[in-house]
Amino acid sequence: MSAAAEIFPRAAKATRVADLRADFPALATQVNGKPLAYLDNAASTQRPQPVMDALRRYEVEMHANVHRGLHARSDQATAAFEGARKRTCAWLNAASAEEIVFTRGATESINLVARCMDARMGADSEILLTQMEHHSNIVPWQQLRERTGARIRVAPVLDSGALDLKALERLIGRNLKLIAVAHVSNAMGVINPVAEICRMARQAGVPVLIDGAQAAGHIPLDVQELGCDFYALSGHKMYAPTGIGALYARRPWLEEMPPFLGGGEMILEVRFDGTRYNAPPHKFEAGTPNISGAIGLGAAMDYLAAHGLERLAAIEHELLEYATERLDGIPGLRIIGTAAPKSAVVSFVMEDIHPHDLGTILDHEGVAIRAGHHCAMPLMERFGVPGTSRASFSFYNTRDEIDRLAGGIETARKLFG
Repeated sequence: MSAAAEIFPRAAKATRVADLRADFPALATQVNGKPLAYLDNAASTQRPQPVMDALRRYEVEMHANVHRGLHARSDQATAAFEGARKRTCAWLNAASAEEIVFTRGATESINLVARCMDARMGADSEILLTQMEHHSNIVPWQQLRERTGARIRVAPVLDSGALDLKALERLIGRNLKLIAVAHVSNAMGVINPVAEICRMARQAGVPVLIDGAQAAGHIPLDVQELGCDFYALSGHKMYAPTGIGALYARRPWLEEMPPFLGGGEMILEVRFDGTRYNAPPHKFEAGTPNISGAIGLGAAMDYLAAHGLERLAAIEHELLEYATERLDGIPGLRIIGTAAPKSAVVSFVMEDIHPHDLGTILDHEGVAIRAGHHCAMPLMERFGVPGTSRASFSFYNTRDEIDRLAGGIETARKLFG
């Protein structure tokens, strides 16, 4: 069995895309008088009706602040909020819910870890990144470098878009203090062998942070099996609201790291001569949290689990195969990132057509894609392009929408030919 087949088994026949699409009201809308073909799921997925229903129930039936109330409504909100933490723990198969910190998203999760690592870093310390990282997994480490003098090393990407694993292994030395790597490249869809990276890191005693923003709603996850120390995810890329995400961190790290922010909830006792901090995860959750967002995140996980994440991922993989075959036959089109296994992303450049021009033409046809550097400028430089056009698929997309994408590209090719 191929690596791709192991990650994406064949979808069960019982899953009907039409039934899934009916759960997403946004898909029934029009853009420029055309039915919306939403192919920008790597940037943000649409939300199913059950998630919006969960948000409404909280806002109407139980809205109150959590943890500190002594009335029924606060108790109800607290139970729902902490229930979402338990749901996230189960989604990631963390050892306990206390290893789940709610954040605004993967970006804040990564920044949290970076801000709390100062004491472990010095002028001889090294942080290992890869050439395909999102800016959110580059800039926080550059800021850490500015504070501590630590050095950043970069593992290269091969022409296929695959990570050069041998080169990465050679960069694991005695001064390495952390590896931070994307589970899935947001710009190409290439899935990195993160379990293998974690295995190599463990042998050297180096902690690993995984940016799972592009993986968490598409690949079954088990952080204990992966062996990572940190895992960051964003809700809005997995059918949940914006402004909510989570950081998984092994309990010893949460015990060791200092608080990220100061304020309410992250304390046990405050005096002017000192403060005693709360236990993890509350130690890292200062102030009133995004209660509705966390509830929406839990509802999104419930929705995906109810339909079977493996089955949904298999639908996406079939769409990827169809889109790759359909687009690969268009003259002048070059796909960036061909290495397997891949998530359901096709990133490409068109000869003599700027990605922004192509994105505008497709928008007129009702087809929504992403165009630009995708917050991965070092990767664009690696491939010698200013940016790419990126179509990214969800289980609610169809072959007809991919045909419309291909047709819009052909239209643009004729206009610029």
